[in-house]
This record gives sequence, C-alpha cells and structure tokens, in this order.
Amino acid sequence: MRGALLLLLFALAACREDMAEQRKYTSYAPSGLWSDGASARPLVEGTIARGTLARRQKAAAPPAVVPALLERGRERYNIFCAPCHGLTGQGDGRVVQRGFPAPPSYLSARLRAAPARHFFDVISDGYGVMYPYRDRVPEPDRWAIIAYIRALQVASPEVEASNPARGLVPVGRPR
Repeated sequence: MRGALLLLLFALAACREDMAEQRKYTSYAPSGLWSDGASARPLVEGTIARGTLARRQKAAAPPAVVPALLERGRERYNIFCAPCHGLTGQGDGRVVQRGFPAPPSYLSARLRAAPARHFFDVISDGYGVMYPYRDRVPEPDRWAIIAYIRALQVASPEVEASNPARGLVPVGRPR
C-alpha cells in the first residue's frame, strides 16, 4: 500500500502545466521567424476549408416546393426579412420607415429574373448594407425563404424599377 501511495505521489509531482503555459506565437503576432515578420504563413493558393465542397454541393439544388416549405419560409421571412423588405417584399419594412436605406423590391423585373442561387448567396453573404445571415439562418431555412419570396413575386404585380420601395405600382398602368 505504501509503495502504491509513494508511486502516486511521484506521478502527481510530475504533472505540470508546461503545455498550457508554453511560449507561442498567436495569429497575426509579429515574429522574427520569417522574412516578412509574420508568425504564420499564408494559405497556399487554392486552399479550400474542410467540408466546403460538400456544403456547396448540398446547397446547390433547392428543395421541392411543398406547402410545408412555403409555411416555414413565410415564418422565417417574417422574422428575418420583413423588418427591412416588408411583409409583401416591396422594400418598405419598419426599419426603412425609420430612415434606414430601402432595399430593392422583390417585385422588380430584375429580381423576378434573378436565379434562386442569387437570393441564396445574398442571404448567406450579405449584399450592400445587408449583413450576412449565414450564421443566423440555416441552409434549409434559406431555401424556404427563397420559395416564399418566389410566392410573393407570383402573387403580386411587377413594380417600376425607378420606384421599387414606394408601393405596388403595376408596370404599364398610370398612377
């Protein structure tokens, strides 16, 4: 028993925090290791993060549009998109009414002709003053939002490009 206790005491005395408290360079810290003064080397051209190709392939094809997808899209749209884009997609949301720049109307000819992938990329990466929602909206919900935007486009007349956020003005009709 004494020998086991003595062995345990020696084993515990050998435990130290050297690995946790070692000297190291942190990202972007200056260093004398390399001629450019950086502590880390730049990525090799063409480097792709692990899992990126699989995510791109998965996100490449939108799911089939079914009522459940549209309902989910409506719910997510009202949460994430309606504050700026408005409930009907005209670009007249509450934040726009309070002075924020108006986003383009989803009912314009340009966005009606845009591929679904354009909307996916804009939701994911942001565009202009719109910040990215990649970390807030999962991929399946992004596709659901896009399906709902397409439903809004089908349900509403086209608006003039010169006045996209000022209400529904059918093209070709006088005011």
